[in-house]
Amino acid sequence: MKGYGSVSDWTTLFRLGNNLTGVFGVLLGSIVALGTMPEGILAQLTVLHASSVLFFMCSWNALNDIYDFDIDIKNRPNRPLPSGRISLRAAKIATILTMLSSVTSIILCYWLILDADLGVGFSLTDWYPSLAIWVIALLLLINYEFPFGLRLKDRGLPGNIAISISVGLVVVFGSAAVFQPFNEKAWSLFFVGIFYNISREIIKDVEDMDGDEGRNTLAMRIGPENARTVAWVMSILALTSVIIPFAIGIFPPLHVVLVIPAVMTLMMVKGRIILGEDKSASSLLKKSMLLCLGALLTSSLI
Repeated sequence: MKGYGSVSDWTTLFRLGNNLTGVFGVLLGSIVALGTMPEGILAQLTVLHASSVLFFMCSWNALNDIYDFDIDIKNRPNRPLPSGRISLRAAKIATILTMLSSVTSIILCYWLILDADLGVGFSLTDWYPSLAIWVIALLLLINYEFPFGLRLKDRGLPGNIAISISVGLVVVFGSAAVFQPFNEKAWSLFFVGIFYNISREIIKDVEDMDGDEGRNTLAMRIGPENARTVAWVMSILALTSVIIPFAIGIFPPLHVVLVIPAVMTLMMVKGRIILGEDKSASSLLKKSMLLCLGALLTSSLI
């Protein structure tokens, strides 16, 4: 039916592939905090937190395309909305429904905890940080996208930071799902995710400069070379955030060997940045981050 799109169109609008990374982040935070796979009610809470993140990200991504409609007509005419395959009305309805689904997942967590026998040492109060994290993510969304907010997406680096904080919070959201919102290992992953993601977001903005006419990205504001320099500095901070948890004993110092592949890959990024090979640099950053997260997950399970 015209204006309602295909499954592929909705997958593109929601950026479903990227959203599954958020689901993985919740699971990662839960496992790292516990040191094992969650079971029983902890598994149920983890699944509900993951579904909340999935629906939240779907809503955010659809909203992003709605607000970028006029720009995308010129720069990305094949996207589902400017092409007309999905109507603006259908996209707005989907944005509301997916956000309501995210809220519903949180409400189900609340009722599940109320009805469960959590045992000694656990209470509903221990879960409330999950709710706080969800509210923080909503505030980031409002101030990133909405015209009546700070409109961070048009402010360059602050927008990159806002997106990266929301990405990092996913892991803490996972640890909060199992009543460990202040787990040191989860917060270590939070900072690792932030610096990796800021660096990659900046590089992607440089890579997309030709198609980003009308946007006020960092690359547009200070030029591609200066933006690449900022991205390189952020990659150094990412490297620091990887090593420090081992140096101060959050992760066992002997396990530092596990992050060597991630560190080696990250060190290759500088050369790509100097040569202006933005796509390659972005790919290496993503690969290094995945290797790092895999190493820290392994360290938590050993």
